[in-house]
Amino acid sequence: MGARCSKLSLCLWSTHLKSNLNDASDLENGTEDLPAFTEFSLDQLRAATSGFSTDCIVSEHGVKAPNVVYRGRLQDDRLIAVKRFNRSAWPDPRQFLDEAKAVGQLRNERLANLIGCCCDGDERLLVAEFMPNETLSKHLFHWENQPMKWTMRLRVALHLAQALEYCSSKGRALYHDLNAYRVLFDQDGNPRLSCFGLMKNSRDGKSYSTNLAFTPPEYLRTGRVIAESVVYSFGTLLLDLLSGKHIPPSHALDLIRGKNFLMLMDSCLAGHFSNDDGTDLVRLASRCLQYEPRERPNVKSLVTSLAPLQKETDVPSYVLMGIPHGTTSPKETALTPLGDACSRLDLTAIHEILEKIGYEDDEGIANELSFQVWTDQIQETLNSKKHGDAAFRNKDFVTAIESYTQFIEGGTMVSPTVFGRRCLCYLMCEMPQEALGDAMQAQVVSPEWPTAFYLQAAALFSLGMDNDARETLKDGTFLEAKKHSRT
Repeated sequence: MGARCSKLSLCLWSTHLKSNLNDASDLENGTEDLPAFTEFSLDQLRAATSGFSTDCIVSEHGVKAPNVVYRGRLQDDRLIAVKRFNRSAWPDPRQFLDEAKAVGQLRNERLANLIGCCCDGDERLLVAEFMPNETLSKHLFHWENQPMKWTMRLRVALHLAQALEYCSSKGRALYHDLNAYRVLFDQDGNPRLSCFGLMKNSRDGKSYSTNLAFTPPEYLRTGRVIAESVVYSFGTLLLDLLSGKHIPPSHALDLIRGKNFLMLMDSCLAGHFSNDDGTDLVRLASRCLQYEPRERPNVKSLVTSLAPLQKETDVPSYVLMGIPHGTTSPKETALTPLGDACSRLDLTAIHEILEKIGYEDDEGIANELSFQVWTDQIQETLNSKKHGDAAFRNKDFVTAIESYTQFIEGGTMVSPTVFGRRCLCYLMCEMPQEALGDAMQAQVVSPEWPTAFYLQAAALFSLGMDNDARETLKDGTFLEAKKHSRT
């Protein structure tokens, strides 16, 4: 039977909110209805996903590429999520099967559990429970109807800590690239940790993304993930929950040392949390982000710290989240012309669009002519930008890089558009790593600027990191929709 890949109203495996449960073993209750780990045939999964149709891709706007996740339905009507790996990700079939079977033995209400796999020729696929209500990234950073409530943020933190404690108790203490995309919401609105990050070779042998600002320092030194690295990543997620933004840990720690706790907090939360609770969560994040791994707490102490902070434990998560019970999230928004050009890595089209929109989204430069008197330094900085713009228009990308660099290093003005333009120049000059750095810097300067996310996606595609690129495209699309809903 082929898959019915429209957004579906219910997952088959119902769970219930048990926020008062702190013992990892207790959280195995409620998973009895899950099937035993199964080795599926390729034909079964092909049928379940309508031949791996682009219409069944969960979040990639119909773009077909390696390592994507598909929504599917088995012949017994079970809904599933199928992750299809690049064939080079797991060259050893025995290693893949052993890893999948080991992760598949885990069963917990805090996990989006792995229920099967497929290893057929060059094909490597994982099969997990389907979570219909999107990711933490979507609900925290790109909300449409309401920001995530403080009570729900505390619940997310506890559920995630409980998931990590359970995995650690079962000998799976390592989790690769823990981030807001790895936290999923089930049909009841409860947060679950994706099982895919538990695979030792997840992310094609790369344990962390190219965003070095959020990478545990010991991983940068050794290239190895240790249990304390997972706690560090948990700390970055606590920062996400506190701020509603993706703040680099170094910047957050500077604010914490300066006792500027309130500057970390999401402005949407004003008046909705106690200072004591906020301080407790900030301090816990600070402990998780210590440079020396031995100075970070273990996962059990994370649960111990977070359990007393929980509020409204009798209120279902779907109520706190504002999710109509039994329905899935809204339809995805189509890509904009710039998003589409970045998805295709059409650099010529990107150049045309950036040239056309100019500096219309750039408040820092748009008002430059309103000042009557300029110092020589400011005038020189502006001249560098103008020279860069002229070179950019004439497609002299090497000169544009030089001029925009002079503007940026001048330090008197900050322009996300300049970072965006230099990003494209780097892509034109086959310097994708530098391009990614500029696109990320544009996001730091202007956190809700969709163009910064689109350009990050283009750079990630150039680096061969297609999964990250498609997720970033989605972020840009949500921001674009949010921006237009306000106008």
